Amino acid sequence: MLTRETFEEELKNAIRSGDDVRKRTIRMVLTSIKFAEVERRETLDEPELLVVIQKEVKTRREAIEDAKRADREDLIASAEDELTVLQDYLPQPLKPEELEDLAHQAIEEVGASGPESMGKVMQVLMPRVQGRADGKTVSTLVQQLLSNR
Repeated sequence: MLTRETFEEELKNAIRSGDDVRKRTIRMVLTSIKFAEVERRETLDEPELLVVIQKEVKTRREAIEDAKRADREDLIASAEDELTVLQDYLPQPLKPEELEDLAHQAIEEVGASGPESMGKVMQVLMPRVQGRADGKTVSTLVQQLLSNR
């Protein structure tokens, strides 16, 4: 189970082992967690922590794209190293066929008949795929499935 204390312990281990990339990445995650906790005025549970980690992953991916456009190999390498550390804390991603099965289940569950039902489907589907699939990918798949109805 993922908790804030898990990250604090991981930070201590990274400091002891001298792993600068892991130390830097976990510090950034802890900062984001603390910010989210202050914003919500409560301790985050595991699904909320996964959302924070996903935001950090998204930030690293955007940084990689920006660094590629700027032709900065040093920044690309740094962001990729951080991304590798972050992915250790995320659950295994869903396979495309698993995601499609979950999407079909959600569509049947809400009785969706076309693209106008996308919001209802997403509301049911996103909690099921939390941390295991990118929101943009899920949205694209649901649009595709609903447009065929």
